[in-house]
Amino acid sequence: MLPAHRQGAYRLRFDWGPSGAAALVEDSDVAVVVDVLSFTTTLTVALDRGVTVYPYRWDPESAAGYAAGRGATVAVGRSRALPGDVSLSPGSVRAAFGPGGLAGAGANRLVLPSPNGSALCFGLADAGVDVVGASLRNATAVAHWLSRRPVSGGSSGRPRVAVIAAGERWPDGSIRPSLEDLWGAGAVLRALGTAGASPEARAAADAFAAAEGDLRTRLRDCASGRELIGKGFGDDVEIAAELDTSAVVPLLRGEAFVDAAES
Repeated sequence: MLPAHRQGAYRLRFDWGPSGAAALVEDSDVAVVVDVLSFTTTLTVALDRGVTVYPYRWDPESAAGYAAGRGATVAVGRSRALPGDVSLSPGSVRAAFGPGGLAGAGANRLVLPSPNGSALCFGLADAGVDVVGASLRNATAVAHWLSRRPVSGGSSGRPRVAVIAAGERWPDGSIRPSLEDLWGAGAVLRALGTAGASPEARAAADAFAAAEGDLRTRLRDCASGRELIGKGFGDDVEIAAELDTSAVVPLLRGEAFVDAAES
């Protein structure tokens, strides 16, 4: 990895996917993962309901056993979900863990696999950095938590933050940079301010600022939004557009995300 790609001269950094994360996290204190459609949006919805979330790689065959070992409900893929199932859809999580939803074993624990954001968080678990999940729903809450959190060794005693946009996947498995994750990352970075921000981080913040006034429409019109709407998941796009409606700060502690804002 070339030193220039690490953005090491800056306290606030931005990049894409697992390779971008690998470039930035070595000398960062916190990795903020953004996957707006839909892992980190679903994560905030779950934590809003008091649910502990276990991120997991996209491996449906082993996810069920992983969940069983933790007394948790496992989310299935959207396309495989039957009525009443919990899936990566934030709408399904909101319904399942709300009044009249799930009860009994697994009612407050959820294993949430996804091929992008969740797999990225799962992979970062042993990287030696704090891992935080952010979406448009909780971008400002995450930024405020980071701003109040001094870290020894960081510039001016403040944490060195790597914001990682998960992106989507092309059919060949390569990362497709996605507008919704650029906006989500930019929302966090804009709330953190420009001091110590790399050019990449500033560009993401500028992209969010340009979209903020028409965010809901832009989310529906971008490629990922159109894809979900075409598959019948328009409500998930609407939930993703709930800008700053959540105060949760999902922090990965051990295997699971908990709300750091409550600690």
